[in-house]
Amino acid sequence: MPQDDVQLRKYEFKRALQEIEGLKGNGTELISLYVPPSKMIYDVIQYLREEYSTSANIKSKSTRKNVLAAIESIMSRLKLFKSPPPTGLVFFVGHIATRGDQTDMFTKIIEPPEPFSTFLYRCDSVFHTEILKNQMEAKELFGLIIIDRKEATIGLLNGTNIITIANEQSMVPSKHHQGGQSSRRYERLIEIAAHEFFKKIGNITNESFMPRIKEMKAVFIGGPGATKEFFLEKDYLRNEIKDKLATPFDIGYTDETGLRELVEKAAETMKDLEIAREKDLINKFLTEVRKAERGLAAYGEDAIYKALEGKKVSLLLISEGLNRKVRTYTCQGCGKVGYLKRESDLPVCPNCSSQLTEVKEEDIVEVFYRLADAGNAKVEFISEESEEGELLKKAFGGMAALLRYANDAAPY
Repeated sequence: MPQDDVQLRKYEFKRALQEIEGLKGNGTELISLYVPPSKMIYDVIQYLREEYSTSANIKSKSTRKNVLAAIESIMSRLKLFKSPPPTGLVFFVGHIATRGDQTDMFTKIIEPPEPFSTFLYRCDSVFHTEILKNQMEAKELFGLIIIDRKEATIGLLNGTNIITIANEQSMVPSKHHQGGQSSRRYERLIEIAAHEFFKKIGNITNESFMPRIKEMKAVFIGGPGATKEFFLEKDYLRNEIKDKLATPFDIGYTDETGLRELVEKAAETMKDLEIAREKDLINKFLTEVRKAERGLAAYGEDAIYKALEGKKVSLLLISEGLNRKVRTYTCQGCGKVGYLKRESDLPVCPNCSSQLTEVKEEDIVEVFYRLADAGNAKVEFISEESEEGELLKKAFGGMAALLRYANDAAPY
């Protein structure tokens, strides 16, 4: 599968989970069924038949009716499969609450992006998405440590998301004015206080990192001065963490701002970081935006749509947080395919003025993705958790494009 298709599947998977998590039933009428790739379809159907018999004894007439209908629906759909897909099958079926006591039948079948091994059947008032949500977690995980004698901050870089675990202030005095024997005693007290602070930071880091150390690709450490090297030389950190340590970085801040600075420094040396890749893509786009003339950038829904229609786009950037529906159409008069930009737009073809009879709602991401695919444009989805992703969503409406040639230039 092309990389763009993998990203689109990930986007659709995320949207599906968000839709499912917001649904509720009036009773225990919502069925979640996880069929791992190793499970035989015949065995699953046999299991559901037994559940059907058990559910026939449910006292509530409406609940019994709805649960039996959901099981029947799943069994009929399962019969279309000879075996589960390589990543398995997940069914979410049941009557969801709408208005008052009214319910509507809901069915969602998902082929997850990654295989799972657990067979699960649950009948509840909500759908169970825990197994699928685990697959949404970013796979690039890094440990972050910022430290000097006054302060330390521990965090994680999960994909493009910087997570602060702890920020600790030390009680280590920085200067003293005592002389003679008092000076030596005071220096010993300072060193004891520093040791206790480093020991505390080491304990927090060990407790936070060790449960996930096998997942971590590396641990980055930074801070001003030589404190970070001293901290590493001693036995404050577990050996498993030390084995993942990258070269220390000189960082000016030791609070949460320092975590961002540490990640930026690390990104300069490790271009395969997800956050570095996104930063590079957004910076390329912003460089073109800043050009006074003939910049190879397009932003704004209309401008990007026209560029995609004209096959001028080389790279389309889409925010994972973009969530909007548009009305699409295929004109029966001239065959033009497009979308109506505003709800107030009349369903009339802008090309031949024919009345549009086939208008439907679609996700704007899927509409623009199809146009990009038709024009051989590469598509990159940008996480909304990073600063770059937040900028794309808030300042540019969640979409941006790099062009093959300027709008006033001839195509090559």
